[in-house]
Amino acid sequence: MADKEILLDSNSFIVSETDEKGIIRYANDEFCEISDYSLEELIGKPHNLLRHKDMPKEAFEDLWKTIQNGNIWKGFVKNRTKNDDYYWVYATVYPLTLSDGSKGYMSCRKVASRDEIKKAIKLYSTMK
Repeated sequence: MADKEILLDSNSFIVSETDEKGIIRYANDEFCEISDYSLEELIGKPHNLLRHKDMPKEAFEDLWKTIQNGNIWKGFVKNRTKNDDYYWVYATVYPLTLSDGSKGYMSCRKVASRDEIKKAIKLYSTMK
């Protein structure tokens, strides 16, 4: 049954890396497991493949503006899985430059508490 919540455990740590345009160039095993995508299905695809329809555009506009200015973005994100289930995370996104000079972004995500999720849902409902 699609559109059910996947609960991350307290040890979950999801990592991905994208290029400047948001194209995935790395995802850790836990990211693949939680999202139900294989690594081969993720590499070369836009990270917004995981964007849940409930996430307001304004949240991602803020994320992109922040990281493109060289700053770190932190916030709560509702992602969707391959079969349209969803999971909430607390995300930290870092701008980075690789040894070859290419720029990109690293996103590290961990479990969000129920209280944090409730606050995010309330905030995001005002942004639609």
